[in-house]
Amino acid sequence: MELGFWNHALEHPERTAAVDPDGSEYTAGELLAAANRIVHGLRTRGLEPGDAVAVMLPNGHEVLELFMAVAQAGFFLTPLNWHLTAPEVAYILEDSGAKVFVASERFAEVAARGADSAGLAADARFAVGAIPGFAPYAALGQDQPATMPEARAAGGPMTYTSGTTGKPKGVRRDTVRASPEAVSTQQALFLGLFGILPGSAGVHLVVAPLYHTAVLSFATNHLHLGHTVVLMDRWTPEEMLRVVERYRVTSSHMVPTHFIRLLKLPAEVKARYDLSSLSHVVHSAAPCPVETKQAMLDWWGPCVYEYYAASEGGGTLATPADWLSHPGTVGRPWPISQIRVLDDDGEPCAPGEPGTVWIRMGEHRFEYHKDQAKTGNAWRDGFFTVGDAGYLDEDGYLFLCDRKADMIISGGVNIYPAEIEAVLVLHPKIADVAVFGIPHPDWGEEVKAVVQPAAGVTPSEALGQEILDFAAQGLARYKLPRSVDFTEALPRDPSGKLYKRKLRDPYWQDRGRAI
Repeated sequence: MELGFWNHALEHPERTAAVDPDGSEYTAGELLAAANRIVHGLRTRGLEPGDAVAVMLPNGHEVLELFMAVAQAGFFLTPLNWHLTAPEVAYILEDSGAKVFVASERFAEVAARGADSAGLAADARFAVGAIPGFAPYAALGQDQPATMPEARAAGGPMTYTSGTTGKPKGVRRDTVRASPEAVSTQQALFLGLFGILPGSAGVHLVVAPLYHTAVLSFATNHLHLGHTVVLMDRWTPEEMLRVVERYRVTSSHMVPTHFIRLLKLPAEVKARYDLSSLSHVVHSAAPCPVETKQAMLDWWGPCVYEYYAASEGGGTLATPADWLSHPGTVGRPWPISQIRVLDDDGEPCAPGEPGTVWIRMGEHRFEYHKDQAKTGNAWRDGFFTVGDAGYLDEDGYLFLCDRKADMIISGGVNIYPAEIEAVLVLHPKIADVAVFGIPHPDWGEEVKAVVQPAAGVTPSEALGQEILDFAAQGLARYKLPRSVDFTEALPRDPSGKLYKRKLRDPYWQDRGRAI
């Protein structure tokens, strides 16, 4: 059986495929026609299989139709994080070799400066809205036929890693010599791991920016199943509840930060909306505090699934039943995956002993674009790592500790910030918190907490001590923050990802910490 958006759109062109943040609806037939015109338009501009199309767009149907264009023409789609600076945009445009750049007028200044710095040709720039020097987005497919293109070839995304060290790298998979339908069928069947099966009716809600690998993957995989995709632009907790009720949403892809902010809504707000349509809420991207996950299961019922993966691949899956029997786990390997936890010498760690997590996903391979050294360091004996630390229990369930790059080493002892953050975030006067290591003359590093106070709470020395006393009730002494600083808001992107380096770097200025 072959699935794929294009098949569904040909069979049911009248079906609602996408709903924009402003409520505008687009049928599958409309998205397909737009995607086909874009393929023809890109080919007239000289694009060939393997070429990249970069986009800097907010959530909207344009991202989906561009994806469905490149995915049937052998091109790569490179979504740019719209929080980047102009030099960072220029770097990715150059590194990816983008032949076309599509940007929103919302990001006009940075997009234009980035394109100029990258030396991108004037006829390769297109704008949703108006950007000086950019042609209208509609011109990409203007006067082109809406018919299916010939010589179709599977394409897909080439997303860029966040660049914990050095510059970000594009994760590029070998062009698959298969039909778009064959590849999209494999991608759609990935949702079967969570019990989301072909033939099911579904409405998938996108709550984070589509420039994230997993967010884009889940959205397009649902389109390949013939589901409707509802897009949010600027996520807020109550607005999400309203949208779930309005569109009878069945699934979403979220991160723990979303859960924490939802749980802090007043009880009367949480009770106001009918969420009974939800059947599969999938989360990943960061360790989820046990208390937070339990509270979500208590509220939404056994529909909360968790997995572990990265842009490079994955991974593990924890069903609600798995998690309830092994609280805190991110699950066991997918049927096509294997997991190893190795120490710094490459030897297997004993159950319960933290080490570096290594993953094998069948014959799946990837490379970091233009960085053979990083590619080589990521692979060992057919397994790859993204630098996460964790451990396996006696039953083979994986538990994550933290990113190895974020680990604090104090007096020779490994300390994982995520464990401390999971305790502190439960304090009622804390809206958000980040923990990291700062220099200490004797121990090497000591634990620092930076806190964003809850609304209406004033930072003070007394509040800092109250937070430290609270932490002492749930953490061993060596894990306790030695001090608390306050900030108006932590630097997070709309998906909840924390840019911890921005907080940590000032403390290490001129100290030479490798991060």
